[in-house]
Amino acid sequence: MRHRLFIPAATALLFALAACTQDELAGDNRLPEGEYPVFIRATGLSVEATPLAAPSTRAAVDGDWQGVTSVALKMGDAVKEYTVTASTDFKSATLSRENDPHYWTSRDPITVSAWWPFNNADITQMPAVKVAEDQSKLADFQNSDFISAENRKVEFNNPTLEFTHRTARVTIELKPGTGFTSVADATVSLVSLSADNGNPTAIKTYNASGNTYEALTAPQTVAAGKPFVKVELGGGTFYFRPQNNVVLEAGSRYKYTVKVNTTGLTLEGCTIGSWADGGGESGTAEDLGYIYDSNTKTYTVYNADGLMNVAELVNGGKTDINITLDKNIDLTGKGWTPIGTDYDNSYTGTFDGGGHTITGLTVTTNDEYAGLFGYLSNFGNAAGTVKNVVMEGIQITCNHRSGYAGGVVGYSWGTIENCSVSGSISATVSVGGVVGVQRDGSITGCSSSATVKGTLYVGGVAGWTNFGATLTACYATGNVIIEIAPTQNISGGGLVGFNDGISLLSCYATGNVTSTGSSTGYVHIGGFLGDNYTTVTACYWKNNHEQGIGYNRRSTGATKVDGSVVTWQKAVDAMNTALQNKGSEWRYELKGALPTLRKQ
Repeated sequence: MRHRLFIPAATALLFALAACTQDELAGDNRLPEGEYPVFIRATGLSVEATPLAAPSTRAAVDGDWQGVTSVALKMGDAVKEYTVTASTDFKSATLSRENDPHYWTSRDPITVSAWWPFNNADITQMPAVKVAEDQSKLADFQNSDFISAENRKVEFNNPTLEFTHRTARVTIELKPGTGFTSVADATVSLVSLSADNGNPTAIKTYNASGNTYEALTAPQTVAAGKPFVKVELGGGTFYFRPQNNVVLEAGSRYKYTVKVNTTGLTLEGCTIGSWADGGGESGTAEDLGYIYDSNTKTYTVYNADGLMNVAELVNGGKTDINITLDKNIDLTGKGWTPIGTDYDNSYTGTFDGGGHTITGLTVTTNDEYAGLFGYLSNFGNAAGTVKNVVMEGIQITCNHRSGYAGGVVGYSWGTIENCSVSGSISATVSVGGVVGVQRDGSITGCSSSATVKGTLYVGGVAGWTNFGATLTACYATGNVIIEIAPTQNISGGGLVGFNDGISLLSCYATGNVTSTGSSTGYVHIGGFLGDNYTTVTACYWKNNHEQGIGYNRRSTGATKVDGSVVTWQKAVDAMNTALQNKGSEWRYELKGALPTLRKQ
């Protein structure tokens, strides 16, 4: 969004007419050569801005002419240094030159330019704007200002000249937010700035008064999503990233009011307007909802918009970024696009929910992969990890004819750990409460109470596990519904539909498994597994099925908890022994009707 500044003040040109009156001039516009020197009365710098906290050597930034001793004045091709004599209130000044001044040659308008500061070595060239990197001292802040009046028409009888600032002025007002009672002693910087003309990419601001900080920058655009305001406070570093481009125009003041929270900076308001007070138009620089650490390539997300924005980043090609949740996320009413769209654009970073809860995720799609994540890792890069997240009240419907859906991941080659799911998931080919397909990789310490509905491979935790996949310390308590396709082979189970990985250790299922329809193919349905092609160790089920495994290619199997011979306590003891023997950190505990998991 671009905002323009109107500076209402003007500068007036005054001149001595060598004791002659207009009546004494020639009848045409010509004036006697060398008799009418140009004098300039200058205002044009908005007043009543930052109060001076200490004696200043240059105060143009504060709206007056105090400390400005001379300017470069160009008339035609000639540039000369003019002396500045400020008025008693410093709100105006007279620009004059005693020896060899510019002269009026006629009463026709003239075109002039003036600027300050100037380079004594070459006064003929207006210098590029180059501000100080450290503006924390008043003098350095003020000395970063550049003023000019460029190619202005000046009338003989009413000579005026308008001076404006060549820099942009940024004001940051801090307020304490969540986790802070005070923002005193903060260090505030502007970052992600342009290095054009040797300017600094970061500027340390001047503490103008109280919790207000200011800096002058060269005109430029700060790209959306880049860190713009950096606050260091209480041993932490916090950033504000605008959602829209920030266009810093010469002569404008941009006033941002931000709250400092332990999770980052949030925008309370933004006004863009006059140099003096920053009032005027309202800005719309929205918070992106995340904090980015370039060293670890980690995006720390603290609201729903932040999670949606990082999903867009991944799906746009940044597939290896790390994502951390810093707060619970409510996606109710948000249209969710799964992170990682397919095999070629799979997510290969680490997503750490930090134990936080994502509620209200809703996906209704005709795409092939659906979940919080669509596609996790691939054959060439199995580094993708999703861990420590609670999914509550999700509603996932995948209508693709070969759809893969899971509460956490649709299709996974990576690592899924300590994730839990509630709600409902519906798809076609492979659907599970946690993951649709787990190909290689591992699922550990996960649970689901979601209702799962599908056609071919349907399970409470996973629809299909294959190749090198392992499933350890997981359980499902939600119901599984199999809609049998007429001509397909069908696999459905309380935990996994089709289990063809390399290990299934210490898991259980209690949700009822039901089916509708019939098929001319094989139909394998069990209370625990539909089909099994791997070793099952210390696993249990209790639901509407008497048969734990629909089809079993292994001699091992699952045990039904009958409540008498086999109790849940005996199941917990056996599952924990098996976990301990494998060196797992996960353990079950029985504090209610059913076992729950904890990590030691």
